[in-house]
Amino acid sequence: MVQIEELSTRAAPAAAAASSSTHTATEQPIGWGIAEAAAGMGPCVPGRIRAAAALEEALAFKLQGNECFGAGQFIEALEYYSDAIDAVDNECEERAVFYGNRAACYSNTGQHTDCVADCTAALALRPAYAKVLLRRAKAREALEEPDLALEDMRQIVEVALAGSKEAREAKAAIPRLEAAAGARMEAQKDEMLGKLKDLGNSVLGRFGLSLDNFKADKDPATGSYNISFGQ
Repeated sequence: MVQIEELSTRAAPAAAAASSSTHTATEQPIGWGIAEAAAGMGPCVPGRIRAAAALEEALAFKLQGNECFGAGQFIEALEYYSDAIDAVDNECEERAVFYGNRAACYSNTGQHTDCVADCTAALALRPAYAKVLLRRAKAREALEEPDLALEDMRQIVEVALAGSKEAREAKAAIPRLEAAAGARMEAQKDEMLGKLKDLGNSVLGRFGLSLDNFKADKDPATGSYNISFGQ
């Protein structure tokens, strides 16, 4: 089963805040300072409290999504991660985790196109997110796009920690994907040449000829072709 992003330590205060509705008069709501730090906003100043509260709410949605995901309730988890995405501004980097987790839900339900879309959204916010790159690579391979999956795997090798699970999986997958990408390219080449031949025959047929009347011999010395005509 595809794994989700583990609940970060900064999500725990958000869960505590969600379960408690009262605070002392001198106490800042639980999780706000951590939420601000997660958002990269620095000290609390007017105009930033709403963003901090929104992130805290999003982290609480993420926690609920993680619980559903762990129970195999992928549709319910997907909805919670969607709520987390919608709760914060587009520029919030934590959205990368929410998108990545929702992509895991799509992967587990066989919705590979949606998985790729969410992984791409996550990577726009966090380009070196190795776990999400691996998730997108697997989805692309499932969609029979080995060339694109290969690009992701090669990028993982560059950005992932040496010896990490992502790096090991990527290195193991690259030879297989190189072979699959090469085979796909050859198949596409044959298909293209077949279409070109059909087009050529449709033109030459007006003159009682076909491409079968022409023979191409490759010169091993130069690599060029000599075209000869025969009836």
